[in-house]
Amino acid sequence: MTFSVHGLAVARGIAIGRAVLVASSRVDVAHYFIEAEQIPAEIERVRQGRNAVVEELQRLQTDMPADAPHELTALLDVHLMLLQDEALTGGVKHWITERLYNAEWALTTQLEVIARQFDEMEDEYLRERKADLEQVVERILRYMKGVASPVAPPPSGPRRHKQLGLQQDLLLDGTVDVPLVLVAHDLSPADMLQFKQSVFAGFVTDVGGKTSHTAIVARSMDIPAVVGARAASQLVRQDDWVIIDGDAGVVIVDPSPIILAEYGFRQRQVELERERLARLRHTPAVTLDGHKIELLANIEQPGDAAAAVRAGAVGVGLFRSEFLFMGKTGNLPGEDEQYRAYCEAIDGMQGLPVTIRTIDVGADKPLDNKAHKDSYLNPALGLRAIRWSLADPSMFRTQLRAVLRAAARGKVNLLFPMLAHTHEIQQTLAQVELARAELDARGEPYGHVELGAMIEVPAAALMVRTFLKYFDFLSIGTNDLIQYTLAIDRADEAVAHLYDPLHPAVLRLVADVIAEGHRQGKSVCVCGETAGDVTMTRLLLGLGLRSFSMHPAQILAIKQEVLRADIRKLAPWAQQVLEGDEPGTLLAS
Repeated sequence: MTFSVHGLAVARGIAIGRAVLVASSRVDVAHYFIEAEQIPAEIERVRQGRNAVVEELQRLQTDMPADAPHELTALLDVHLMLLQDEALTGGVKHWITERLYNAEWALTTQLEVIARQFDEMEDEYLRERKADLEQVVERILRYMKGVASPVAPPPSGPRRHKQLGLQQDLLLDGTVDVPLVLVAHDLSPADMLQFKQSVFAGFVTDVGGKTSHTAIVARSMDIPAVVGARAASQLVRQDDWVIIDGDAGVVIVDPSPIILAEYGFRQRQVELERERLARLRHTPAVTLDGHKIELLANIEQPGDAAAAVRAGAVGVGLFRSEFLFMGKTGNLPGEDEQYRAYCEAIDGMQGLPVTIRTIDVGADKPLDNKAHKDSYLNPALGLRAIRWSLADPSMFRTQLRAVLRAAARGKVNLLFPMLAHTHEIQQTLAQVELARAELDARGEPYGHVELGAMIEVPAAALMVRTFLKYFDFLSIGTNDLIQYTLAIDRADEAVAHLYDPLHPAVLRLVADVIAEGHRQGKSVCVCGETAGDVTMTRLLLGLGLRSFSMHPAQILAIKQEVLRADIRKLAPWAQQVLEGDEPGTLLAS
Protein backbone atom coordinates (compact mmCIF):
# COMPACT_ATOMS: atom_id res chain seq x y z
CA MET A 1 0.00 0.00 0.00
CA THR A 2 1.36 3.39 -1.00
CA PHE A 3 1.66 6.03 1.69
CA SER A 4 3.69 9.21 2.22
CA VAL A 5 5.65 10.68 5.11
CA HIS A 6 6.25 14.41 5.30
CA GLY A 7 9.36 16.13 6.64
CA LEU A 8 11.70 19.01 5.83
CA ALA A 9 13.24 19.34 2.39
CA VAL A 10 16.96 19.89 2.97
CA ALA A 11 18.70 18.66 -0.20
CA ARG A 12 17.01 18.99 -3.56
CA GLY A 13 16.36 16.30 -6.14
CA ILE A 14 14.63 12.95 -6.50
CA ALA A 15 15.94 9.60 -5.23
CA ILE A 16 14.28 6.24 -5.95
CA GLY A 17 15.51 3.06 -4.35
CA ARG A 18 15.25 0.29 -1.78
CA ALA A 19 15.23 1.27 1.89
CA VAL A 20 18.22 0.47 4.08
CA LEU A 21 17.29 0.99 7.73
CA VAL A 22 19.78 1.97 10.40
CA ALA A 23 18.11 0.72 13.55
CA SER A 24 18.54 2.82 16.68
CA SER A 25 20.12 1.17 19.71
CA ARG A 26 20.86 2.10 23.30
CA VAL A 27 24.43 1.09 22.50
CA ASP A 28 26.32 3.29 20.05
CA VAL A 29 26.75 1.21 16.90
CA ALA A 30 29.04 1.93 13.97
CA HIS A 31 27.56 1.47 10.49
CA TYR A 32 29.83 0.76 7.54
CA PHE A 33 30.23 -1.63 4.64
CA ILE A 34 32.89 -4.31 4.71
CA GLU A 35 34.87 -5.92 1.91
CA ALA A 36 33.92 -9.42 0.71
CA GLU A 37 37.03 -10.97 2.24
CA GLN A 38 35.99 -9.66 5.68
CA ILE A 39 32.73 -11.65 5.75
CA PRO A 40 34.07 -14.66 7.70
CA ALA A 41 35.75 -12.43 10.30
CA GLU A 42 32.56 -10.39 10.87
CA ILE A 43 30.43 -13.53 11.21
CA GLU A 44 32.98 -14.87 13.68
CA ARG A 45 32.76 -11.66 15.74
CA VAL A 46 29.02 -12.09 16.07
CA ARG A 47 29.44 -15.78 16.93
CA GLN A 48 31.97 -14.96 19.64
CA GLY A 49 29.73 -12.24 21.06
CA ARG A 50 26.73 -14.56 21.15
CA ASN A 51 28.74 -17.39 22.72
CA ALA A 52 30.14 -15.06 25.38
CA VAL A 53 26.62 -13.97 26.35
CA VAL A 54 25.43 -17.61 26.37
CA GLU A 55 28.26 -18.52 28.74
CA GLU A 56 27.45 -15.53 30.94
CA LEU A 57 23.79 -16.51 31.21
CA GLN A 58 24.68 -20.15 31.88
CA ARG A 59 26.97 -19.03 34.72
CA LEU A 60 24.11 -17.01 36.15
CA GLN A 61 21.89 -20.10 36.04
CA THR A 62 24.57 -22.21 37.74
CA ASP A 63 25.11 -19.64 40.48
CA MET A 64 21.41 -19.02 40.99
CA PRO A 65 20.48 -19.16 44.70
CA ALA A 66 18.15 -21.96 45.68
CA ASP A 67 15.50 -19.50 46.84
CA ALA A 68 15.58 -17.47 43.60
CA PRO A 69 12.14 -16.84 42.06
CA HIS A 70 11.11 -19.40 39.46
CA GLU A 71 10.28 -16.56 37.07
CA LEU A 72 13.91 -15.46 37.01
CA THR A 73 15.11 -18.92 35.99
CA ALA A 74 12.44 -19.04 33.30
CA LEU A 75 13.53 -15.64 32.01
CA LEU A 76 17.13 -16.81 31.62
CA ASP A 77 15.85 -19.85 29.71
CA VAL A 78 13.97 -17.53 27.34
CA HIS A 79 17.07 -15.40 26.78
CA LEU A 80 19.19 -18.47 26.05
CA MET A 81 16.59 -19.73 23.60
CA LEU A 82 16.49 -16.39 21.79
CA LEU A 83 20.27 -16.26 21.57
CA GLN A 84 20.35 -19.58 19.75
CA ASP A 85 17.32 -18.98 17.55
CA GLU A 86 18.11 -19.42 13.85
CA ALA A 87 15.93 -16.40 13.02
CA LEU A 88 18.49 -14.21 14.78
CA THR A 89 21.74 -15.91 13.84
CA GLY A 90 20.72 -16.75 10.28
CA GLY A 91 19.41 -13.26 9.66
CA VAL A 92 22.62 -11.65 10.89
CA LYS A 93 24.65 -13.87 8.54
CA HIS A 94 22.37 -12.79 5.69
CA TRP A 95 22.98 -9.07 6.24
CA ILE A 96 26.74 -9.60 6.52
CA THR A 97 27.02 -11.93 3.53
CA GLU A 98 24.50 -10.38 1.16
CA ARG A 99 24.62 -6.70 2.10
CA LEU A 100 28.20 -6.50 3.41
CA TYR A 101 27.05 -4.80 6.62
CA ASN A 102 29.55 -4.75 9.47
CA ALA A 103 28.68 -7.13 12.33
CA GLU A 104 27.04 -4.56 14.63
CA TRP A 105 24.92 -3.09 11.85
CA ALA A 106 23.80 -6.59 10.78
CA LEU A 107 22.83 -7.44 14.35
CA THR A 108 20.74 -4.30 14.91
CA THR A 109 19.12 -4.69 11.49
CA GLN A 110 18.01 -8.24 12.23
CA LEU A 111 16.81 -7.12 15.66
CA GLU A 112 14.58 -4.58 13.97
CA VAL A 113 13.21 -7.19 11.54
CA ILE A 114 12.35 -9.70 14.29
CA ALA A 115 11.03 -7.01 16.62
CA ARG A 116 8.44 -6.03 14.03
CA GLN A 117 7.36 -9.66 13.76
CA PHE A 118 6.81 -9.70 17.52
CA ASP A 119 4.77 -6.49 17.28
CA GLU A 120 2.39 -8.15 14.81
CA MET A 121 1.69 -11.18 17.01
CA GLU A 122 -1.78 -11.40 18.50
CA ASP A 123 -0.67 -13.17 21.68
CA GLU A 124 0.23 -10.55 24.30
CA TYR A 125 2.81 -12.81 25.98
CA LEU A 126 4.66 -13.35 22.70
CA ARG A 127 4.52 -9.62 21.88
CA GLU A 128 6.23 -8.88 25.17
CA ARG A 129 9.12 -11.18 24.29
CA LYS A 130 10.39 -8.38 22.05
CA ALA A 131 11.86 -6.72 25.13
CA ASP A 132 13.76 -9.92 25.92
CA LEU A 133 15.16 -10.02 22.41
CA GLU A 134 16.29 -6.40 22.68
CA GLN A 135 18.05 -7.19 25.95
CA VAL A 136 20.04 -10.14 24.58
CA VAL A 137 21.06 -8.18 21.48
CA GLU A 138 22.20 -5.32 23.69
CA ARG A 139 24.32 -7.81 25.64
CA ILE A 140 25.95 -9.05 22.43
CA LEU A 141 26.60 -5.49 21.25
CA ARG A 142 28.19 -4.53 24.54
CA TYR A 143 30.50 -7.52 24.33
CA MET A 144 31.39 -6.79 20.70
CA LYS A 145 32.17 -3.19 21.52
CA GLY A 146 35.39 -4.44 23.10
CA VAL A 147 36.35 -6.51 20.05
CA ALA A 148 38.31 -4.68 17.36
CA SER A 149 36.82 -4.51 13.89
CA PRO A 150 38.66 -2.84 11.02
CA VAL A 151 36.63 -0.11 9.38
CA ALA A 152 36.73 -0.70 5.66
CA PRO A 153 35.84 1.98 3.13
CA PRO A 154 32.39 1.48 1.62
CA PRO A 155 32.26 -0.31 -1.73
CA SER A 156 32.07 2.07 -4.66
CA GLY A 157 32.02 1.99 -8.40
CA PRO A 158 30.20 -0.47 -10.68
CA ARG A 159 30.73 -3.47 -8.39
CA ARG A 160 29.03 -1.97 -5.36
CA HIS A 161 25.47 -3.23 -5.99
CA LYS A 162 26.69 -6.65 -7.03
CA GLN A 163 28.53 -6.84 -3.71
CA LEU A 164 25.40 -5.84 -1.87
CA GLY A 165 23.57 -8.74 -3.48
CA LEU A 166 20.63 -6.59 -4.56
CA GLN A 167 19.29 -7.12 -8.05
CA GLN A 168 16.34 -5.26 -9.49
CA ASP A 169 14.27 -6.87 -12.20
CA LEU A 170 12.87 -3.70 -13.70
CA LEU A 171 13.00 -0.02 -12.85
CA LEU A 172 10.76 1.87 -15.21
CA ASP A 173 11.88 0.70 -18.65
CA GLY A 174 15.24 -0.95 -18.06
CA THR A 175 17.15 -3.48 -16.06
CA VAL A 176 19.56 -1.73 -13.73
CA ASP A 177 21.27 -2.17 -10.38
CA VAL A 178 19.23 -1.20 -7.34
CA PRO A 179 19.81 2.26 -5.87
CA LEU A 180 19.68 2.38 -2.06
CA VAL A 181 18.22 5.04 0.23
CA LEU A 182 19.10 5.32 3.90
CA VAL A 183 16.36 5.60 6.53
CA ALA A 184 17.27 6.26 10.16
CA HIS A 185 15.99 7.86 13.34
CA ASP A 186 19.10 10.02 13.34
CA LEU A 187 22.65 9.85 12.03
CA SER A 188 25.71 10.88 13.98
CA PRO A 189 28.42 12.98 12.31
CA ALA A 190 30.65 9.89 12.46
CA ASP A 191 28.04 7.84 10.59
CA MET A 192 27.68 10.62 8.01
CA LEU A 193 31.43 10.53 7.41
CA GLN A 194 31.29 6.74 6.92
CA PHE A 195 28.43 7.10 4.45
CA LYS A 196 29.78 10.15 2.66
CA GLN A 197 31.44 8.21 -0.18
CA SER A 198 28.83 5.48 -0.05
CA VAL A 199 26.29 3.80 -2.26
CA PHE A 200 23.28 5.73 -0.98
CA ALA A 201 21.16 7.77 -3.36
CA GLY A 202 19.32 9.65 -0.60
CA PHE A 203 18.68 10.05 3.15
CA VAL A 204 15.64 10.16 5.39
CA THR A 205 15.81 10.80 9.15
CA ASP A 206 13.11 11.10 11.80
CA VAL A 207 14.75 14.09 13.47
CA GLY A 208 16.80 17.11 12.46
CA GLY A 209 16.35 20.55 10.97
CA LYS A 210 17.40 22.26 7.76
CA THR A 211 20.82 23.12 9.14
CA SER A 212 21.46 20.02 11.23
CA HIS A 213 24.72 18.21 10.50
CA THR A 214 22.83 15.47 8.62
CA ALA A 215 21.26 18.03 6.30
CA ILE A 216 24.53 19.87 5.75
CA VAL A 217 26.44 16.73 4.83
CA ALA A 218 23.59 15.50 2.59
CA ARG A 219 23.80 18.77 0.65
CA SER A 220 27.56 18.40 0.40
CA MET A 221 27.02 14.94 -1.09
CA ASP A 222 24.54 16.45 -3.56
CA ILE A 223 21.91 13.81 -2.88
CA PRO A 224 18.21 14.25 -2.03
CA ALA A 225 17.41 14.26 1.68
CA VAL A 226 14.41 14.72 3.96
CA VAL A 227 14.85 15.21 7.72
CA GLY A 228 12.37 15.68 10.55
CA ALA A 229 10.16 12.95 9.08
CA ARG A 230 9.14 11.90 12.60
CA ALA A 231 8.15 8.20 12.38
CA ALA A 232 9.75 7.32 9.04
CA SER A 233 12.13 4.76 10.54
CA GLN A 234 9.18 2.95 12.17
CA LEU A 235 6.92 3.07 9.11
CA VAL A 236 9.43 2.10 6.44
CA ARG A 237 10.62 -1.51 6.34
CA GLN A 238 13.87 -3.00 5.09
CA ASP A 239 13.87 -3.22 1.27
CA ASP A 240 10.67 -1.19 0.80
CA TRP A 241 10.66 0.80 -2.41
CA VAL A 242 11.00 4.45 -1.45
CA ILE A 243 10.90 7.76 -3.33
CA ILE A 244 12.59 10.74 -1.67
CA ASP A 245 11.30 14.04 -3.01
CA GLY A 246 13.98 16.42 -1.75
CA ASP A 247 12.18 19.39 -3.29
CA ALA A 248 8.87 18.92 -1.49
CA GLY A 249 10.16 17.19 1.67
CA VAL A 250 8.04 14.09 1.02
CA VAL A 251 8.91 10.39 1.30
CA ILE A 252 6.67 8.04 -0.71
CA VAL A 253 6.74 4.41 0.41
CA ASP A 254 5.76 1.47 -1.81
CA PRO A 255 4.85 3.71 -4.79
CA SER A 256 2.50 2.49 -7.51
CA PRO A 257 3.85 2.02 -11.05
CA ILE A 258 2.23 5.30 -12.12
CA ILE A 259 3.86 7.27 -9.28
CA LEU A 260 7.17 5.52 -9.95
CA ALA A 261 7.02 6.46 -13.63
CA GLU A 262 6.17 10.09 -12.82
CA TYR A 263 9.07 10.49 -10.41
CA GLY A 264 11.39 8.66 -12.79
CA PHE A 265 10.58 11.31 -15.40
CA ARG A 266 11.19 14.11 -12.88
CA GLN A 267 14.48 12.49 -11.91
CA ARG A 268 15.63 12.59 -15.53
CA GLN A 269 14.60 16.25 -15.77
CA VAL A 270 16.77 17.05 -12.76
CA GLU A 271 19.74 15.33 -14.40
CA LEU A 272 19.21 17.36 -17.59
CA GLU A 273 19.16 20.58 -15.54
CA ARG A 274 22.42 19.60 -13.85
CA GLU A 275 24.03 18.95 -17.23
CA ARG A 276 22.91 22.39 -18.41
CA LEU A 277 24.30 24.10 -15.31
CA ALA A 278 27.61 22.26 -15.76
CA ARG A 279 28.27 24.39 -18.84
CA LEU A 280 28.66 27.42 -16.53
CA ARG A 281 31.63 25.90 -14.69
CA HIS A 282 34.28 28.02 -16.43
CA THR A 283 32.11 31.15 -16.78
CA PRO A 284 33.28 33.98 -14.47
CA ALA A 285 30.70 34.93 -11.83
CA VAL A 286 30.00 38.52 -12.94
CA THR A 287 26.65 40.30 -12.67
CA LEU A 288 25.00 42.02 -15.61
CA ASP A 289 26.31 45.38 -14.39
CA GLY A 290 29.89 44.15 -14.05
CA HIS A 291 30.30 43.21 -10.36
CA LYS A 292 32.65 40.27 -9.77
CA ILE A 293 31.25 37.84 -7.22
CA GLU A 294 33.42 35.38 -5.32
CA LEU A 295 31.90 31.88 -5.19
CA LEU A 296 33.74 29.69 -2.69
CA ALA A 297 33.22 26.13 -1.44
CA ASN A 298 32.50 24.67 1.99
CA ILE A 299 34.24 21.34 2.62
CA GLU A 300 34.32 18.80 5.46
CA GLN A 301 37.20 16.56 4.40
CA PRO A 302 40.43 17.20 2.44
CA GLY A 303 39.18 14.98 -0.38
CA ASP A 304 36.23 17.34 -0.91
CA ALA A 305 38.60 19.82 -2.57
CA ALA A 306 38.37 17.91 -5.85
CA ALA A 307 34.59 18.46 -5.99
CA ALA A 308 35.11 22.15 -5.22
CA VAL A 309 37.50 22.54 -8.16
CA ARG A 310 35.16 20.59 -10.47
CA ALA A 311 32.29 22.91 -9.51
CA GLY A 312 34.34 25.99 -10.44
CA ALA A 313 34.91 27.32 -6.92
CA VAL A 314 37.57 30.05 -6.71
CA GLY A 315 38.69 28.80 -3.30
CA VAL A 316 37.51 27.20 -0.06
CA GLY A 317 35.61 29.64 2.11
CA LEU A 318 35.07 27.18 4.95
CA PHE A 319 36.99 24.01 5.76
CA ARG A 320 35.06 22.55 8.72
CA SER A 321 38.08 21.06 10.48
CA GLU A 322 35.99 19.43 13.22
CA PHE A 323 35.13 16.59 10.85
CA LEU A 324 38.76 15.49 11.11
CA PHE A 325 38.09 14.91 14.81
CA MET A 326 34.81 12.98 14.46
CA GLY A 327 34.72 9.26 15.15
CA LYS A 328 37.95 9.33 17.15
CA THR A 329 37.41 7.02 20.12
CA GLY A 330 40.98 7.40 21.38
CA ASN A 331 43.34 10.34 21.10
CA LEU A 332 42.42 13.31 18.95
CA PRO A 333 44.42 13.77 15.72
CA GLY A 334 47.92 15.06 16.40
CA GLU A 335 49.75 17.94 14.77
CA ASP A 336 51.33 15.91 11.97
CA GLU A 337 48.07 14.15 11.12
CA GLN A 338 46.25 17.47 10.93
CA TYR A 339 49.11 19.04 8.96
CA ARG A 340 48.88 16.29 6.32
CA ALA A 341 45.10 16.74 6.06
CA TYR A 342 45.39 20.51 5.58
CA CYS A 343 48.15 20.07 3.01
CA GLU A 344 45.97 17.61 1.10
CA ALA A 345 43.18 20.18 0.93
CA ILE A 346 45.59 22.95 -0.13
CA ASP A 347 47.12 20.77 -2.84
CA GLY A 348 43.65 19.69 -3.98
CA MET A 349 42.65 23.32 -4.53
CA GLN A 350 45.51 23.74 -7.01
CA GLY A 351 46.76 27.09 -5.75
CA LEU A 352 43.38 28.57 -4.82
CA PRO A 353 42.97 29.94 -1.26
CA VAL A 354 41.74 27.74 1.58
CA THR A 355 40.05 29.10 4.71
CA ILE A 356 40.38 26.69 7.62
CA ARG A 357 38.01 27.11 10.56
CA THR A 358 39.34 25.92 13.90
CA ILE A 359 37.47 23.04 15.48
CA ASP A 360 33.80 23.76 16.15
CA VAL A 361 32.44 20.93 18.31
CA GLY A 362 29.51 20.81 20.65
CA ALA A 363 25.74 21.04 20.07
CA ASP A 364 24.93 18.63 17.19
CA LYS A 365 28.61 17.81 16.59
CA PRO A 366 29.84 16.07 19.75
CA LEU A 367 33.14 14.23 19.82
CA ASP A 368 33.19 10.51 20.49
CA ASN A 369 36.26 11.00 22.68
CA LYS A 370 34.88 10.62 26.22
CA ALA A 371 37.27 13.20 27.65
CA HIS A 372 35.69 15.81 25.43
CA LYS A 373 32.00 14.98 25.79
CA ASP A 374 29.75 17.99 26.33
CA SER A 375 28.02 17.61 29.66
CA TYR A 376 25.74 20.64 29.46
CA LEU A 377 21.98 20.39 29.46
CA ASN A 378 21.92 22.65 26.40
CA PRO A 379 25.13 22.00 24.46
CA ALA A 380 24.32 24.70 21.88
CA LEU A 381 24.85 27.22 24.69
CA GLY A 382 27.65 25.36 26.40
CA LEU A 383 31.35 24.72 25.96
CA ARG A 384 31.51 24.64 22.17
CA ALA A 385 33.60 26.08 19.32
CA ILE A 386 36.17 28.69 20.42
CA ARG A 387 35.13 28.29 24.06
CA TRP A 388 36.10 24.62 23.88
CA SER A 389 39.41 25.47 22.20
CA LEU A 390 40.33 28.13 24.75
CA ALA A 391 39.46 25.71 27.55
CA ASP A 392 42.10 23.30 26.17
CA PRO A 393 45.00 25.54 25.05
CA SER A 394 47.34 22.63 24.35
CA MET A 395 44.89 21.04 21.93
CA PHE A 396 44.15 24.44 20.38
CA ARG A 397 47.80 25.26 19.75
CA THR A 398 48.32 21.81 18.23
CA GLN A 399 45.74 22.72 15.61
CA LEU A 400 47.14 26.24 15.16
CA ARG A 401 50.66 24.92 14.59
CA ALA A 402 49.37 22.44 12.01
CA VAL A 403 47.53 25.20 10.12
CA LEU A 404 50.49 27.59 10.25
CA ARG A 405 52.84 24.90 8.93
CA ALA A 406 50.41 24.07 6.11
CA ALA A 407 50.26 27.77 5.20
CA ALA A 408 53.83 27.48 3.92
CA ARG A 409 52.39 25.31 1.15
CA GLY A 410 49.80 27.76 -0.21
CA LYS A 411 47.36 30.57 0.51
CA VAL A 412 45.64 29.89 3.84
CA ASN A 413 43.20 31.89 5.92
CA LEU A 414 42.43 31.00 9.54
CA LEU A 415 38.89 31.41 10.83
CA PHE A 416 37.69 31.33 14.47
CA PRO A 417 34.11 30.26 15.34
CA MET A 418 31.61 31.65 17.85
CA LEU A 419 33.61 34.57 19.24
CA ALA A 420 31.47 36.97 21.27
CA HIS A 421 33.74 38.81 23.74
CA THR A 422 36.73 41.09 23.36
CA HIS A 423 38.65 39.03 25.89
CA GLU A 424 37.97 35.89 23.80
CA ILE A 425 39.40 37.66 20.76
CA GLN A 426 42.50 38.69 22.69
CA GLN A 427 43.00 35.19 24.14
CA THR A 428 42.60 33.65 20.69
CA LEU A 429 45.15 35.95 19.07
CA ALA A 430 47.53 35.33 21.97
CA GLN A 431 47.29 31.58 21.31
CA VAL A 432 48.18 32.21 17.65
CA GLU A 433 51.28 34.13 18.72
CA LEU A 434 52.24 31.36 21.14
CA ALA A 435 51.85 28.78 18.35
CA ARG A 436 54.14 30.84 16.11
CA ALA A 437 56.67 31.13 18.94
CA GLU A 438 56.60 27.36 19.46
CA LEU A 439 57.28 26.78 15.77
CA ASP A 440 60.10 29.33 15.86
CA ALA A 441 61.64 27.50 18.82
CA ARG A 442 61.51 24.25 16.86
CA GLY A 443 62.94 25.87 13.74
CA GLU A 444 59.83 24.76 11.85
CA PRO A 445 58.87 26.76 8.73
CA TYR A 446 55.38 28.21 8.54
CA GLY A 447 53.46 30.63 6.34
CA HIS A 448 51.49 33.84 6.68
CA VAL A 449 47.77 33.50 7.38
CA GLU A 450 44.99 36.06 7.24
CA LEU A 451 42.91 35.91 10.42
CA GLY A 452 39.12 36.00 10.39
CA ALA A 453 36.18 35.70 12.76
CA MET A 454 32.83 34.02 12.41
CA ILE A 455 29.84 36.25 13.02
CA GLU A 456 27.32 33.75 14.32
CA VAL A 457 26.00 35.12 17.60
CA PRO A 458 24.08 38.41 17.82
CA ALA A 459 26.68 39.85 20.20
CA ALA A 460 29.35 39.53 17.50
CA ALA A 461 27.15 41.16 14.87
CA LEU A 462 26.34 44.06 17.18
CA MET A 463 30.01 44.70 17.96
CA VAL A 464 31.23 44.21 14.39
CA ARG A 465 33.32 47.41 14.50
CA THR A 466 35.35 46.00 17.38
CA PHE A 467 35.82 42.71 15.52
CA LEU A 468 37.16 44.51 12.46
CA LYS A 469 39.85 46.17 14.59
CA TYR A 470 41.35 42.74 15.23
CA PHE A 471 40.60 40.68 12.12
CA ASP A 472 41.41 40.79 8.41
CA PHE A 473 38.04 39.41 7.29
CA LEU A 474 34.67 38.21 8.59
CA SER A 475 32.46 35.24 7.72
CA ILE A 476 28.79 35.27 8.62
CA GLY A 477 27.64 31.85 9.80
CA THR A 478 23.93 32.19 9.16
CA ASN A 479 23.07 28.73 10.53
CA ASP A 480 23.99 29.66 14.09
CA LEU A 481 23.20 33.36 13.72
CA ILE A 482 19.58 32.49 12.96
CA GLN A 483 19.51 29.90 15.74
CA TYR A 484 20.80 32.26 18.40
CA THR A 485 18.91 35.34 17.22
CA LEU A 486 15.56 33.53 17.19
CA ALA A 487 16.28 31.19 20.16
CA ILE A 488 15.59 28.09 18.06
CA ASP A 489 17.45 24.79 18.20
CA ARG A 490 18.22 24.34 14.52
CA ALA A 491 18.41 20.55 14.86
CA ASP A 492 14.97 20.22 16.51
CA GLU A 493 12.23 19.35 14.03
CA ALA A 494 9.58 20.45 16.56
CA VAL A 495 10.52 24.12 16.07
CA ALA A 496 12.00 23.87 12.58
CA HIS A 497 9.11 25.87 11.13
CA LEU A 498 10.29 28.87 13.18
CA TYR A 499 13.79 28.79 11.70
CA ASP A 500 13.58 31.79 9.38
CA PRO A 501 16.52 33.32 7.47
CA LEU A 502 14.16 36.13 6.39
CA HIS A 503 13.27 37.24 9.90
CA PRO A 504 13.73 41.04 10.00
CA ALA A 505 16.13 40.83 12.96
CA VAL A 506 18.35 38.32 11.16
CA LEU A 507 18.42 40.33 7.92
CA ARG A 508 19.31 43.55 9.73
CA LEU A 509 22.20 41.90 11.53
CA VAL A 510 23.51 40.45 8.26
CA ALA A 511 23.08 43.77 6.44
CA ASP A 512 24.87 45.73 9.17
CA VAL A 513 27.88 43.39 9.13
CA ILE A 514 28.16 43.58 5.33
CA ALA A 515 27.86 47.37 5.37
CA GLU A 516 30.48 47.82 8.09
CA GLY A 517 32.88 45.54 6.22
CA HIS A 518 32.50 47.73 3.14
CA ARG A 519 33.10 50.89 5.18
CA GLN A 520 36.34 49.49 6.57
CA GLY A 521 37.47 47.94 3.29
CA LYS A 522 37.50 44.37 4.64
CA SER A 523 36.03 41.24 3.12
CA VAL A 524 32.76 39.82 4.43
CA CYS A 525 31.62 36.38 3.31
CA VAL A 526 28.43 34.45 4.06
CA CYS A 527 29.38 30.82 4.61
CA GLY A 528 26.18 29.46 6.14
CA GLU A 529 23.46 27.56 4.31
CA THR A 530 21.86 30.85 3.27
CA ALA A 531 24.75 31.37 0.85
CA GLY A 532 23.72 28.30 -1.15
CA ASP A 533 19.99 29.10 -1.19
CA VAL A 534 19.07 30.39 -4.66
CA THR A 535 16.00 32.14 -3.24
CA MET A 536 18.32 34.35 -1.13
CA THR A 537 20.97 35.19 -3.76
CA ARG A 538 19.38 38.34 -5.18
CA LEU A 539 18.69 39.74 -1.71
CA LEU A 540 22.25 39.14 -0.50
CA LEU A 541 23.66 40.72 -3.66
CA GLY A 542 21.38 43.72 -3.15
CA LEU A 543 22.60 44.05 0.45
CA GLY A 544 26.16 44.33 -0.83
CA LEU A 545 27.49 40.80 -0.39
CA ARG A 546 30.25 39.95 -2.85
CA SER A 547 31.55 36.68 -1.38
CA PHE A 548 29.49 33.50 -0.98
CA SER A 549 30.72 30.15 0.36
CA MET A 550 28.59 27.02 -0.02
CA HIS A 551 28.74 23.33 -0.74
CA PRO A 552 30.24 22.62 -4.17
CA ALA A 553 26.98 21.09 -5.38
CA GLN A 554 25.25 24.47 -5.00
CA ILE A 555 27.81 26.68 -6.74
CA LEU A 556 26.56 26.41 -10.32
CA ALA A 557 22.94 27.17 -9.42
CA ILE A 558 24.08 30.26 -7.47
CA LYS A 559 26.34 31.28 -10.35
CA GLN A 560 23.35 31.20 -12.67
CA GLU A 561 21.52 33.61 -10.36
CA VAL A 562 24.58 35.89 -10.25
CA LEU A 563 24.86 35.99 -14.04
CA ARG A 564 21.22 37.08 -14.29
CA ALA A 565 21.48 39.76 -11.57
CA ASP A 566 21.68 43.53 -11.99
CA ILE A 567 22.83 44.99 -8.66
CA ARG A 568 21.85 48.54 -9.67
CA LYS A 569 18.24 47.38 -9.59
CA LEU A 570 18.64 44.96 -6.69
CA ALA A 571 20.14 47.43 -4.20
CA PRO A 572 17.06 49.69 -3.75
CA TRP A 573 14.78 46.65 -3.74
CA ALA A 574 16.92 45.00 -1.04
CA GLN A 575 16.63 48.11 1.14
CA GLN A 576 12.86 47.99 0.71
CA VAL A 577 12.87 44.34 1.82
CA LEU A 578 15.11 45.19 4.78
CA GLU A 579 12.81 47.93 6.00
CA GLY A 580 9.63 45.86 5.72
CA ASP A 581 7.92 43.98 8.53
CA GLU A 582 7.42 40.88 6.36
CA PRO A 583 10.54 40.44 4.21
CA GLY A 584 9.35 37.07 2.94
CA THR A 585 6.34 38.68 1.25
CA LEU A 586 8.48 41.22 -0.59
CA LEU A 587 11.03 38.57 -1.54
CA ALA A 588 8.35 36.49 -3.21
CA SER A 589 6.96 39.45 -5.14
